[in-house]
Amino acid sequence: MDERAPVFFFAPFVSSTMRVQPAWIDYNGHMNMAYYHVLFDRAVEEAFGLVGLGQDYLEERNASFFAAEAHTLYKRELRAKDAVRVTLQLIDFDEKRLHFYMEIRHAAEGWLSATSEGLSLHVDMATRKVAPFPDDILANLAIMKATHARLARPQTLGRVIGIPGRTEALNPLREPALASGTRH
Repeated sequence: MDERAPVFFFAPFVSSTMRVQPAWIDYNGHMNMAYYHVLFDRAVEEAFGLVGLGQDYLEERNASFFAAEAHTLYKRELRAKDAVRVTLQLIDFDEKRLHFYMEIRHAAEGWLSATSEGLSLHVDMATRKVAPFPDDILANLAIMKATHARLARPQTLGRVIGIPGRTEALNPLREPALASGTRH
């Protein structure tokens, strides 16, 4: 008999509080872009550890998940010693992939610093090839997705990178991109 407790998820998942390290500050006086990915990655580890995809999964089942694609939007600077929390919303999954959305927010003041949309692949570590998730992980992902499906769909999902008005000129066969309201 399986004695595992049922999986429960908050919507969205909220990471532990993390602090911007002074060594992460670049010559512009704010956190360097590489360290946003460190914070996002730590939140991914926490969130998907809850579905059973932590380090013990790698050690016991010789499988893991790898980042395949990420799209990050930087909204507001973070500075040394700022405390942050990262939220994660599972958007979708299938037998081999995870699609998720994250936000870094200042832990005390709540303002949005950055967002990231990611796609990860489940990998058999013996072959280093994409492979299906086991049934128990798929069941946990289904619970997580059902919980997160109650959340609003993030407006920036699937956002196209380009200079507004010029993307269509570079590829005239492509459908025009819808304005997202974000200007850089």
